[in-house]
Order: sequence, then C-alpha cells, then structure tokens
Amino acid sequence: MPGETRGARRCRPHRAEWNVYLLAGRTGNGEFLVVPLDSTGLETAPARRLSFAEFLGEVVAAEQGLPRWVWEDTSRLYPLLLAAGVRVQRGHDLRLCHAILRQSALTSTSELATAAPSRWDSGPAAQPEAPEPHSTLFDLGFADDGLDEDPAEDDAQAEFRRQLTAVAASAEPGRLRLLLAAESAGALIAAEMQFAGLPWCTEVHDRLLTRELGPRVAPGLRPERLEDLARRIRLELGDPQVNPDSQQDLLRALQRAGLTMSSTRAWELQKLEHPAIAPLLEYKKLARLLSANGWYWMDTWIVDGRFHPEYVPGGVVTGRWATRGGGALQLPRQVRGAVIADDGWKLVVADAAQLEPRILAALSADTAMATAGRGTDLYAGIVASGVVETRDHAKVAMLGAMYGATTGESGRLLPRLARAYPRALGLTETAARAGERGEAVTTRLGRSSPRPGESWLATQAQAQAYHPGATDADERRARSQARDWGRFTRNFIVQGSAAEWALCWMAEIRRELRLLQAPEGTVPGRSPVFTHAPHLVFFLHDEVIVHTPAGLAEEVEQIVVRAAATAGRHLFGDFPVDFLLTVATVDSYDQAK
Repeated sequence: MPGETRGARRCRPHRAEWNVYLLAGRTGNGEFLVVPLDSTGLETAPARRLSFAEFLGEVVAAEQGLPRWVWEDTSRLYPLLLAAGVRVQRGHDLRLCHAILRQSALTSTSELATAAPSRWDSGPAAQPEAPEPHSTLFDLGFADDGLDEDPAEDDAQAEFRRQLTAVAASAEPGRLRLLLAAESAGALIAAEMQFAGLPWCTEVHDRLLTRELGPRVAPGLRPERLEDLARRIRLELGDPQVNPDSQQDLLRALQRAGLTMSSTRAWELQKLEHPAIAPLLEYKKLARLLSANGWYWMDTWIVDGRFHPEYVPGGVVTGRWATRGGGALQLPRQVRGAVIADDGWKLVVADAAQLEPRILAALSADTAMATAGRGTDLYAGIVASGVVETRDHAKVAMLGAMYGATTGESGRLLPRLARAYPRALGLTETAARAGERGEAVTTRLGRSSPRPGESWLATQAQAQAYHPGATDADERRARSQARDWGRFTRNFIVQGSAAEWALCWMAEIRRELRLLQAPEGTVPGRSPVFTHAPHLVFFLHDEVIVHTPAGLAEEVEQIVVRAAATAGRHLFGDFPVDFLLTVATVDSYDQAK
C-alpha cells in the first residue's frame, strides 16, 4: 500500500452488521450480563448470565462483528477486560452520554431531559486518588474492585432507549450521534491509556530533580536549592523569620518592605521591582515542581516504569478532560525528559497548532480567517494579511476575542481583527451576549453550556430598573456578573468544539492504529495488551503521544496527520480549514519541543 512503512501490515477486521449493540454489565452475584439489542434498544435475543471467563470469550467472539458495547460506565467495566488482555473497538458509555443529552439544548424537550433527577445524573464511580507505591496493575483498579454491581438490566436498557429516542427526535441527530460516539470512544481511550501507562524512567526523573532542586532530602525538609533561595528572600526582605511557603507570612513581609500588593501570585509579583522578587519567583517555580512532580510524586505515581493517571473524560463542562490525581494534564517541562520510550520503541508526539482559532474559523464559516491559516501558522497568516504588525499582536488579539479581553493591548487590536474577520468575531460576540442574558450556547456537535445558578438570576432580577429596591451597586454587580458569564459562554462554544475535534482525532488515531501489526523482529514493549501494538499513552487538550515500535513510527506519523484532517471533516464537512500539526518522533518527550 502506498506510504506504508516497509514490513508493516494492515489487518482489516471483518465487518458484519454495523448497528449491533450488546448491553453488558455485572450482576450482584459476580456474574456478567450480556443482552443483544437492535438499533432501537430492543432485545434481539434473551439475556445471558456468564461467568467472567465466559464473558471474556463472549467479548472476543463478538468483536468479530464490530458491536457497540453498551455499559453504564466504561471506567468500571473496561479495565477488567484490559487486565485480561481483551480490547473492544466500540462502546456507548451510558453515564457520559446521559450527561450530554440531559444538558443539550438539542434534546431539551425529550423525556430524558425533562425527567426528575435520577442516579444517572450522578458522577462516575471514583477510583482511588493515588495508588500505593509499588502497587501492581490490579491494585490500580484494573481488577474486580468490589464496586457495587451495575444497574439492573431493565434499568440500563431503558436508559439506552431513552437516549436513542432523545437523539432521534432532536433537530441534529447526526451531530449528536457523532458526539456520543466520540465521547464514548474517548472513555475507551482513557481506560487504555491508564492501563498501558506513560513510559517513565525514575532514574532520569531523579537526576532532573537533583539538577533543579539539589540532592533528595527527607520529607518535610527543603532541598538545597530551595533553602538557598529562602535565605536570599529573607536577606533581601530584611526578615530572618519569613517563611516563603506561608502566603500570609510572605505577604506581610513584602508589605513591610514597602510593596503594595494583595496577594503573592506570580503575575502580581512580576509587576513589582524589588531585589526579593527574582529569588521569590524562582522559589515559587521550584516549590511547585517539588510539590507537584517531586520525589514523593514519583514514588507514588510511577509503578514499574509507567505513569498511570486516571483520566476523567468530560470532567470539565466544556467536554475537556480532567484527571483524578497525578496531574497528567500539567506535566512541566522540567520532568518531560523522564518520559522515555522503551528500547526499540519511539514516542510520536503531535500537537495541533492554534487549534481553538482554527475551530473558531470553521464554526463561523469565516473563509478569510481560514485562508489566513491555510498551510501555515495562523497567527503568521494574520500578519501576512496585513491585519496586525506582529505575530504576538495576532495572538493577543485572537485570545482576546475568544476569552473576552477588552482592555489593554488586546482591546486596542480587537477592532482590527473584527474588521478582517467579522464572521468569527461576530460568533464570539453573539455567544457572549447570550451568556449575559443567562442563555445556553451549544458546541458544534451539541454539547450545551450550563445555565447560571439561582444566585446569578436573583442578582440580575434585583438590578432591574423596575425593581423597587434596586440600587446603583446592585446594577454594577449585575452587569459585572453578566459580563463574567458572557465571557464563559464566549469561550465555551470554541473550547467545547475544540474538545469535540480532539475526541474525533483521537478516536480516528486509535481506529487506524488497530489496523497495524508490527514487523517481524519488533522488540516487545512493556505494556500488557500492547506488547507489539502502537498505542496512545498521553493526551493534553490538543496534544497526543503514541508509543510505537520504532519500525512503525513513520506510519504512525502519517496516521496522526490523516486523523486530524478526518476529524475536521467529521465536524465541518468540506469547509476549507486546515488543522495543522507539529509531529516529532523522539526517544524522550523533552526532545519534541
């Protein structure tokens, strides 16, 4: 096949009936339930109660027909399959999909959206915050963890039918189906990434920490570098007792030194001129490294050369992911050198360039803005179009448009951006005005923003001119709250749509990676289930890492790039917007940037 790496083979699974659903869950006596369903959610055969061994065999056999597994919560059931060496290709996560349909403006009149709150509205079952040092994979929540059984068969089936009905009756069923499929694929990917783990070398991590902080010390003590900086801070402030780890203590010492400030946040400190500021900023940076990714973090989170964070798909209202412990979404550059591929393997690191502005161009169908980013850096394209003078100006103005910054440099440049790209800026302004009125906005595929709470509504009502008790202060407070909510909805529509693109991107990467087989002689990797298979190991909003046998790295790069274009077509059809990537094949994460 053209473009394939020599020695790589594609394996295409047999495709049977596409609309086959299999409802799966656990019963109270340790058995597993499997119920075949049709495209309307009705049973096509009697439910079967199986032992775990029988369930595994059922899954392996059924996968030949590409079913979509319907289960309450991917994070509860799929890890059991992974621990037994079994992967599935497609799923439907009832809890994640319920959350989307419950909130979406596209399904607001459905039975699902208008029903009283139920247990389906609760969050997913939490896994332990952090594993114990030296835990095994089974200790990390991948084995039977004693969680309560899944819901009764009829409850889950009824919920699935409500979801199918809500989508079918919506104004945009195609978009919602894509969103639910992408969200559910994201749940499968999250479970697989947690199970496989991000390759991590503790020896290198220790060296990096020692270089930044000094030799390791006992818990509760400051490493050498931090202690030196603390002494400098005390000396410059003329206060031998000040504790730089105490915000109140530090704030009082700074104020006694004649500095006017309300907090010790870095952005506020950077505005000040005083000999203590430079060592204080450095102290805060290194103290953050120690607390977030220091030796205790390494001992806690790195198990057998792998970092196993628990990703939470849809953990943010915009659809972005969150994590439970471990800080996978905030890996600082100081420790990225510890992310090292296995021997004979590579890391393919890809991130989408200017993702949110490109999403905005496509959402608004602003062809001029899309043209500015055609095949090039979007900000550089804006400069080349004569809109602003420098790339920094273009970036500041664009971020202001998406986040609602109307003062300073951003406020000065925004009118020029609005004249050049009226459709894009008009969309963000429309979203902001909707938020200021307390209305919801909806992403490209159908995720809607939450509406403001009762206190917000009460404040707005109190400030109305016809309200007998309204004061000038009430009106100012109401306007401020309205603007704040408008900034939220302004960004929600862009960030949420970008999250949808990222889900489609990852789902397509995962789908294509499954079609690859490593060339003969490939050195086995160390992740169970993925010993010879390239697989996703990290995701951060607009960036992914694939761990791959070295012989497949070139093909994986091509897959990642193709998947970005495919995701764009899924969301925006043939609208001519480019989703450019920076892609690098490296031995360690720090080499990628």
